[in-house]
Amino acid sequence: MATSKLYAKILIEGKLKLLTGLHISGSNEFAAIGAVDAVVIREPYTYQPIIPGSSIKGKMRYLAARIDATNKVITDISEESEKIKRLFGSTKGESGIILSRFQYYDLKINEESLKKLKKLDLDLPYTEVKFENTITRTTGNATPRQLERVPAGTIFDFKLVYNVEDLKEVNTDLEFLKQIIGVLEHDYIGGHGTRGYGKVCFADISLSVKNYCDEDIKIKVEFDNEKVM
Repeated sequence: MATSKLYAKILIEGKLKLLTGLHISGSNEFAAIGAVDAVVIREPYTYQPIIPGSSIKGKMRYLAARIDATNKVITDISEESEKIKRLFGSTKGESGIILSRFQYYDLKINEESLKKLKKLDLDLPYTEVKFENTITRTTGNATPRQLERVPAGTIFDFKLVYNVEDLKEVNTDLEFLKQIIGVLEHDYIGGHGTRGYGKVCFADISLSVKNYCDEDIKIKVEFDNEKVM
């Protein structure tokens, strides 16, 4: 596997706010009888809900591949552009394995938002339980179920690192990230998004550079930070 020179790292930080309840499934293996049917993923030590970095990366890559596609239908991952592969990583690049330029972090609940959640009368620590029915279309029979959700209004701290491996591609890559974030705000993360779950918005995005070379890293991309959180 070939490795590229590392000129700098750009730390991208901001906030992600839930506009609707979020459900990203955790393990239900040891759920007691009468417990919630589908629980959310939590940190084992704090028991606080998290958004795994893998969930954000996977959703962003999925949307990036769709908006960047040259063919009407993508039938194989090898059809993704080299831009997608260099940003998100690939084992099928022109030069073999390509490491992702983006490094994602798990998203944890913002401290201020955590304080507010602790004051609410919720069904479970930091979360709500939503009752729904699954309808069998052939018979019309309804099967009730309970889904655990992180409530709308909860704010998570968002963080990822961009590895600068080509000085000429920095602003092109960051502009594409900005586009992906814009598309994600009109999509969803987690499960049941077509039924209204997982709508989000980003705000307060800042960029800081840790330079490892003598070259000047010039960032021209500006993110929309006028949203009210």
